[in-house]
Amino acid sequence: MLPLKGVRVVAVEQYGAGPFGTLYLANLGAEIIKVEDVSQGGDVGRTVGPYFVKGEEEEENKDNTSLFFQGFNHNKKSLSLNLKTEEGQQILQKLIATADGVSCNLRGDVPEKLGITYKALRKINPRIVCAHLTAYGRSGSRATWPGYDYPMQAEAGYFKLTGEPDSPPTRCGLSLVDLSTGVAMALALVSGILSAQEMGRGRDIDVSLFDNALYNLCYVAMWQLNAGHNQQRPPRSAHFSLTPCQLYTTKDDWIYLMCNKEKFWVELCNAVGHSGLCQDPRFVDFKARLKHRDSLTTELDKIFSKKTTTEWLKILTGRVPAAPIYDVEQALNNPFVAETGRIRSMTSDAGNEIKILAPSIHCGDETVEFRRAPHLGEDNESILQELGYSAEEIGKFAKQRII
Repeated sequence: MLPLKGVRVVAVEQYGAGPFGTLYLANLGAEIIKVEDVSQGGDVGRTVGPYFVKGEEEEENKDNTSLFFQGFNHNKKSLSLNLKTEEGQQILQKLIATADGVSCNLRGDVPEKLGITYKALRKINPRIVCAHLTAYGRSGSRATWPGYDYPMQAEAGYFKLTGEPDSPPTRCGLSLVDLSTGVAMALALVSGILSAQEMGRGRDIDVSLFDNALYNLCYVAMWQLNAGHNQQRPPRSAHFSLTPCQLYTTKDDWIYLMCNKEKFWVELCNAVGHSGLCQDPRFVDFKARLKHRDSLTTELDKIFSKKTTTEWLKILTGRVPAAPIYDVEQALNNPFVAETGRIRSMTSDAGNEIKILAPSIHCGDETVEFRRAPHLGEDNESILQELGYSAEEIGKFAKQRII
């Protein structure tokens, strides 16, 4: 049995960060009921292109063919609901009475307006845990501000830590703030539910894109706060202090080495046939190598330029942390990815295969059954019937655009 089987989460979510967090929960067995605003056409992620399910490109108007949306929302259910109506609120409250948690990634001032805070819901379900993923928090001067990943990277210092020293400020290639904040929200929600099971009462629990972006600075922030060191970008994607740990040129491409322990430096020198480098006073330890990093780069470029990346990897694999430099296609076609089934698949409405990445958390032999992302309101009838609504009432809700 997957660890979260039997846990029900009502997810008032859209786009990336929130859906990524609840995707983790869904793949661990939780039932995720995605509540989408029917008056707005549901999650805005449903319309994100330019790529759609293969073989169904001509049906781009279908609300679940976006590959972006499928990536974030498979293994979930959809309830379309207008929470700005009295009836919509009544339906939501009935649903939350059956749930363990609520997750949302709305602007900071919206959860209170929509009645999805612990204060608003505790009379209905005293054990409910409300996890809020916002841009800047639900209080303070920026509570009403919208916010997204890239501006967070810019303000939290990422742009000045990424890329070459003489290049323009550069963002990370992925939406790391969105993705990591989603995971933080998932952890927060599960932690809150665990506490509620012990204590018998729930709570509000908060995480924001800005706070998480700042928290990710970790040891770099410690250096600045306590030693006054304002870290800048080193060349060749190097580690800020450990050396050698950066890109080096080979005969045909690049290779990345990470000798983050002294034993790997010794092993590297022996593996490449230059054991004497270990005794060179300039390179004898981390401190010396950092001071003479440019000289070490020159020496190692000379050595690695004599063989191809593939040849060097055969020599270094399993001895020294080393990696080739792949683009996305190469990364996904890596034989190691296929070796243990890291790419899975599910089936679209038309029977076409949709390839997806396997979850990064493994639970032994237990694995979730992958289901394509839902249509907007696909589970309205089954969820509302479970809550006690009749077919006549459900039909009335649909006509009134409440669902």
